[in-house]
Amino acid sequence: MANKRKLHSPEFKAKVSLDAIQGMKTASELASQYQVHPVQISTWKKQAIESLPEAFKRGKSTPQPAREAALTASLYEEIGRLKMELDWLKKSRLSSVEHRRRLIEPKHPKLSIGRHCALRGDMRSAPNSRLDLATP
Repeated sequence: MANKRKLHSPEFKAKVSLDAIQGMKTASELASQYQVHPVQISTWKKQAIESLPEAFKRGKSTPQPAREAALTASLYEEIGRLKMELDWLKKSRLSSVEHRRRLIEPKHPKLSIGRHCALRGDMRSAPNSRLDLATP
């Protein structure tokens, strides 16, 4: 059976990377002392050095919540659009061709005629040739 991966705590990683940054011992010596691969120590050291400037910045940094808010807003927008399309598809699943033609709402505020047809898998030109778009 394969060995289980070791999960190291952030405190342990900080301690090892701090020892590596101090340079009192080589990576191999630290690896044998902490029972961690030297490449892992080098990776943690690099991460610690890159994140040190963030620890000394003044004020609150808000780039992460701003990005999350933007992503959340776009995801909610996508969810709303997909829910609206799903509701429309449920309504249009009736088998009658004439009924399906009547379900096309040319003045729908958010779904174009092309999108109606794409959701149902119809060709865009099919409803135009058989349906008077002036009457809903």
